Amino acid sequence: WIVRHLPGAKELERQRREKFDFQPKISIVIPLYRTQEKYLRQLVDTIRAQTYPNWELCLSDGSGANSPIAGLLRELEASDERIKVVSHDQPLQISENTNAAIAIATGDYIAFADHDDELTPHALFECVKALNKDREIKVLYSDEDKMSMDGHKFFQPHFKPDFNLYRLRENNYIGRFWAVRKEIMEQSGWFNPQYDGAENFDMLLRCSEQAVQIVHIPRVLCHNMDAGQQLSQEEKQKAGEAGRK
Repeated sequence: WIVRHLPGAKELERQRREKFDFQPKISIVIPLYRTQEKYLRQLVDTIRAQTYPNWELCLSDGSGANSPIAGLLRELEASDERIKVVSHDQPLQISENTNAAIAIATGDYIAFADHDDELTPHALFECVKALNKDREIKVLYSDEDKMSMDGHKFFQPHFKPDFNLYRLRENNYIGRFWAVRKEIMEQSGWFNPQYDGAENFDMLLRCSEQAVQIVHIPRVLCHNMDAGQQLSQEEKQKAGEAGRK
């Protein structure tokens, strides 16, 4: 199914040539914590491969002093002027780390993904295509699936409904890859460390209070590893409690 529904080489080349009337800058915000080099390089490669070019990648390294990825981040930052890095002397939790990445973002829209995600090459193109159809859109989200650790197998697709506030109040069905107009995030407030483990859910709920136009793109635009399988029972319980809060 995924092979049939992802764009082929000709379609990707057509997308690279397309010029939209509205070309917003999209800041992709990624918090890092001792991320394995393999996965960080894969993530950056998928962002560089985007058919829509007006993006910046904002990386915050919350690993603290003597970060094992400091050298790699310097290399990545030097390789592309669209890649920005901020580092910290002390380890940061997820909300603080994400906020640090947002602080260096200059885009019209802020997009979120995890450090072990991969974006499909047309992910940003589809977002901007939707924005050109309706300039009033404030929040976008897409379908997603999971991938094997080697990145070669895709499974467990999550085909999401169009925006439904009642369903969002029940659980965070929107998931990992989503984007928000920057002023909506400013109005909503940034990530709250009180809800670490469910910080994304809290942020989505607050953005839904400010944004009228929330649009679902019914395409798989993000592949992610099943982080839940890597969490300890204690971490899962902490995330569940944060979600209840």
